[in-house]
Amino acid sequence: MQSSDQKPADRAPIDAGLVASLRGLDRDGRLLFLTRVLRMFGYGFLAVVLVLYLAALGLDGVTIGAILTLTLIGDTLISLWLTTRADRIGRRRVLLAGALLMVVAGVAFAATSWVPLLVLAATIGVISPTGNEVGPFLAVEQAALSQTTPDARRTPTFAWYNLAGYVATAFGALGAGSLGQALLAAGLAPVDAYRTIVVGYAIVGLAMVAVFARLSPGIEAPPAPVADDGIARRLGLGRSKGLVARLSVLFAVDSFAGGFIPQSLMAYWFHLRFDVEPAVLGGIFFGANLLAAVSSLSASRIAARIGLVNTMVFTHLPSNMLLILVPLMPTLPLAIGVLLLRFSLSQMDVPTRQSYVMAVVEPGERSAAAGVTGIARTTGAALSPAISAPLIGTAALAGLPFLIAGGLKIVYDLALWAAFRAHPAPEERRG
Repeated sequence: MQSSDQKPADRAPIDAGLVASLRGLDRDGRLLFLTRVLRMFGYGFLAVVLVLYLAALGLDGVTIGAILTLTLIGDTLISLWLTTRADRIGRRRVLLAGALLMVVAGVAFAATSWVPLLVLAATIGVISPTGNEVGPFLAVEQAALSQTTPDARRTPTFAWYNLAGYVATAFGALGAGSLGQALLAAGLAPVDAYRTIVVGYAIVGLAMVAVFARLSPGIEAPPAPVADDGIARRLGLGRSKGLVARLSVLFAVDSFAGGFIPQSLMAYWFHLRFDVEPAVLGGIFFGANLLAAVSSLSASRIAARIGLVNTMVFTHLPSNMLLILVPLMPTLPLAIGVLLLRFSLSQMDVPTRQSYVMAVVEPGERSAAAGVTGIARTTGAALSPAISAPLIGTAALAGLPFLIAGGLKIVYDLALWAAFRAHPAPEERRG
């Protein structure tokens, strides 16, 4: 249902919509929530041990950083191609292709230590070094959910969608840490213990293939007018192209900053700085992602009062200040405490950002818009690990990625507020 068809009864307060948005999910919506849970469990499962696994294979910091960067670059290129065509070639087909690429990446990473093959798998497969979304899934699922969700329930639906993902990531991180520690205690070499977790990631991809295969034609996009100029036509954008371009530049800056310290490198930093074992790492990121889940649900209530753009900015600024403080903490408990406090705020901008993009673009361009802005984020994040991985491996410079990431994210927040504070979502203007 498009926003122009929305009935007054649909304009319920967002607080009430938190419950209504879940009750209103149809069969396809429930399946998309399930794939979100499976995928984010897999991402959290892998992120805790990915860098530890590559290090156990004997790779140095420069090579690890290059593999992480190529992983994200490959995800970017594949996602760009898939998401900008999803509304034309079929959303279900694109989702199935992405899940199969997860399987390919997991199998390849588990099967070899040969760097050229790891680089190839990193480039063409779908793997998440950050513990966050990569690949074409998020853009297509957002578009499908927005298609049948009234404006007043869109932000709460995305809040639940993100909460489900963060909880799944938390349990994935906990599961990987506990399993890795148990396998090490049983006498397995680190490389074999961590390889078991990589195989588990591939199995998650297979489960996603099975669920995506059950989606109905109801998730497919309505026809949409497309611009005549070549670039916009190839990207699947029409009247929304200027707005999407401005948002994409800003989102790329934010993700470039975040790429300096993704969860896999953050786990590696805790391991190097405080000699933290895998089980403890899993516990740290279990707690962090649970706090992120709660913060994402709180975002819809805050947005109902101060607006989507203000929520994106004013919850993100303090979390970035806390990120800068993490490496300055002298003890492990203090570092964990600051990190957890940071996660309690850091993800409030995610459902509000997703909702804002879906609100301000044409309904028939939502997959393309989410895809292009998502690609901008992945591109930005892809460039940073090659710089930060060697820094983290150098004792005197290990805290620098935290400082760079927090500082650049503050610049992004201020620029976003300056550019879009006068452009609220349509339902906010009507309210």
